[in-house]
Amino acid sequence: MNLGAFMNPEYPIFSTTLCYLERDDAYLMLHRVKKEDDYNHDKWVGVGGKFERFESPEDCLLREVKEETGLTLTHWRSRGLLTFIWGNMTEFIHLYTADAWTGEMIQGDACREGVLEWVPKEKVEQLPIWEGDKIFFKLLNEEHPWFSLKLVYEGDVLRQAVLDGERIVD
Repeated sequence: MNLGAFMNPEYPIFSTTLCYLERDDAYLMLHRVKKEDDYNHDKWVGVGGKFERFESPEDCLLREVKEETGLTLTHWRSRGLLTFIWGNMTEFIHLYTADAWTGEMIQGDACREGVLEWVPKEKVEQLPIWEGDKIFFKLLNEEHPWFSLKLVYEGDVLRQAVLDGERIVD
């Protein structure tokens, strides 16, 4: 089988998960400060990461949340699919929220990705986050049904956003 353009290293395409754990009207956020070669460096994001071989979105979600937080999710919801285009890279991000888990959360330097912190939902937009994240946080907070959101960036600048096939940012 010839996979052709699907495997073109010049235009990488990969899939990830992104999860926001919710508790007491706050999200568990990860301040990405530990890896220098990280396009999320210094930004606040949810927890998650790249799919490993043969994983489903749920397999990846559960593994990544456990690795990054020490927690085992027991209740989560798929909220949408984000298409994140940055330079020549396309990332398909399976977006989740979770409201139940077991275990003890990793503390301090134990998280290899950055610093974990519970952030009140009304303060999230005050943090250094991707501009497009403000769009999906609004959708999450409005309990919007499952959505597809395409976000196109030049550097840190959001150039285009398309929600369920309709341009909302040009």
